[in-house]
Amino acid sequence: METCYLSAQQLRRLYETRDLSPVEVVNAQLARIEALDPGLNAFVTVSAEQALHQAAAAERAFAAAEDAPALAGIPFTLKDLTATAGIRTTRGSLLYADWIPDYDAPLAQRLLAAGGILLGKTNTPELGWKGDSGNRVNGPTHNPWKHGRTAGGSSGGAAASVALGMGVMAQGTDGAGSIRIPSGFCGTFGHKPSWGLVPQYPASVVPLLSHAGPITRTVRDAALFMDVTVGPDPLDSFSLPASLPASDGAKTTFVDALQGDIAGLRIAWSPDLGSAAVDPEVSKVAAAAARRFEELGCYVEEAHPPLDDPWEIVHTIWSTGFAGAYRDRLDEVREQMDPGLVQVIEAGLQFSAADLAAAYLRRDAYFHGWRTFLQNYDVMLTPTLPITAFEAGLDHPGQIQGQSTTYLSWTAFTYPFNLTGQPVASVPCGFVDGLPVGLQIIGRWRDDPTVLRVAAAFEALAPWPHPPEA
Repeated sequence: METCYLSAQQLRRLYETRDLSPVEVVNAQLARIEALDPGLNAFVTVSAEQALHQAAAAERAFAAAEDAPALAGIPFTLKDLTATAGIRTTRGSLLYADWIPDYDAPLAQRLLAAGGILLGKTNTPELGWKGDSGNRVNGPTHNPWKHGRTAGGSSGGAAASVALGMGVMAQGTDGAGSIRIPSGFCGTFGHKPSWGLVPQYPASVVPLLSHAGPITRTVRDAALFMDVTVGPDPLDSFSLPASLPASDGAKTTFVDALQGDIAGLRIAWSPDLGSAAVDPEVSKVAAAAARRFEELGCYVEEAHPPLDDPWEIVHTIWSTGFAGAYRDRLDEVREQMDPGLVQVIEAGLQFSAADLAAAYLRRDAYFHGWRTFLQNYDVMLTPTLPITAFEAGLDHPGQIQGQSTTYLSWTAFTYPFNLTGQPVASVPCGFVDGLPVGLQIIGRWRDDPTVLRVAAAFEALAPWPHPPEA
């Protein structure tokens, strides 16, 4: 297997036997970025000097037979919304184009402390506002399966880079689907952890919707990312302890929780959650993948809760969050901001405080509708997205099955679970016209281990390929 596609576990074994060195791997990764990224545009900043320094430190640790930390020598990337000390962090915005933080975000601190090697910062739309990664600082990120199509957003650079073997794991954030959208479009694995498990600082403008988590090529690497990054941090007042329920009491890590078959699980499948417009070919691929869980001994039936599409709740919270952040200086910065984001801010300014309070009340009722429904099932399956990747640089697809779309309204399978805070993963499950289709796995409240175990079982049953390289 090519070095660039080795998993964290495989790299660790080769480091320990001295058959491969962290410096060799990082040099290969940097050469790959130099060769492939000009056509992909996944990276905003490549931290080559720092990466080689970190690789040398990891190499010394393995040579001395030291007890190297969990991610020693493992290359990773950070989304360009995540603060990094001494490394430019543009947030996809002309307002922050030259910002160099003097601190690392908690998530960055944890990955670096675990020995991870930071390759660089990946592309995102301005402040993560939409489901494509185009911005006025760096332009759009292209899909690794087809140039000219979007990698998705807002963690599009993260998913595109991982798909093409530029880094073992990537960090994404997800306020309405921003881990799962690019994972679905790029054919990678993405996990939106339960809300609050991975601390975030600075806080999102929509902190009660926002999650941080991994985008990887394997489920095991995502579980390892979780093991390193979960847990409370004083910088994030919403951060929570890790949740690792296990009836036998033996599973102490997310990697451990991947063990065991999933026979006997009760699984609900919905092609549309009762209201979403979906491309029939995408639905067909996802439905076939859902049926494959019967091969694993699961009970699969079509069902979904009797809940209305919560888009208006999301739009109210999302737009007022951005409006609150920029209302006092909108006239000053308007010309420097993405016009689509300005429209979202202006929409948010039309809502009252009572409108926002009502949206949060509706959000609570929506959560309890899902909680009640999932008392009868272990997990829920849907398509990750209603379509395959649209044109790179567009704010949204424009229409789906004759229905007009807005900036995030088209992501009808992803934003519901930012409202509920449930753990959700996207696994690659097939293709339509050469572009990836994702299957979404939705878990009960704080039951990340089951979601990851189900994803790992599907990965073993139906391994997903790497994109062809031009």
